[in-house]
Amino acid sequence: MRIMKNKNPTKALVGIGEITPYSIKRAEDELVYFLVKPTNISVLSESTVAGKINALANVLKSMEELEILCLSSKENFDANKEYLKSRMEEEENPVVRKLLEQDLKSLDKMQIQMATAREFIFVLRLKNEKDSNIYAYLSNIEKSIKDQGFTVRRATKDDYMRILSVYFEQNVTSDFLQDYDGDMWIDR
Repeated sequence: MRIMKNKNPTKALVGIGEITPYSIKRAEDELVYFLVKPTNISVLSESTVAGKINALANVLKSMEELEILCLSSKENFDANKEYLKSRMEEEENPVVRKLLEQDLKSLDKMQIQMATAREFIFVLRLKNEKDSNIYAYLSNIEKSIKDQGFTVRRATKDDYMRILSVYFEQNVTSDFLQDYDGDMWIDR
C-alpha cells in the first residue's frame, strides 16, 4: 500500500489549524466551546421559564463576546422506516414479517429517545489572548455562566471532534473519531 507523505487533513480544508485541549484554533481566531445542558422547559412553570430567559439574557449581556450554537444530534430514520414498511408489505413469510415489524418498533423507540438530542453551545472567540492567563479567563467565564443557573462545562478535544462530525457529516453514532480518515488501516 502506498502512503501519501503529505497529509492534508480535513480540518485544514475547513480552516482549522489545530484542535487543542480547550479550543479550535483557526488562522484568524480561536474558538472555545462551553457545552450547556438543555433544560426541558415544557415541564416548568411560566415564571420559571421567564427566569431562565432572564438568566440567558444576563449571560449574553454580561459577556457580549459569547455566541450561541445549537446542533441537532438527532438521527433521521424515515428512509429506514419506509424501507421496512415496504418490505413488510412484500414479505410472505410471517416470521420474517414479524422481525421486520420489531425492527420498525425499535427504530420508532430510538427516534423518540433522540427527539430531544439538541446540544446548546456558547462559543467564545479568542483573539490574541495570553496563554499564561487563558485557563483562569476560561474558568471565570464558565463560573459566570454557572452562576446564572446553567449546567455548563468546557468542551474537550473529544467533544470538538464529535461536534465537528455532527456538523459536517451528521455522524452521531461513532464511539471513536480519527484524526485522519482511514488512519486505523495504516500499519505503522
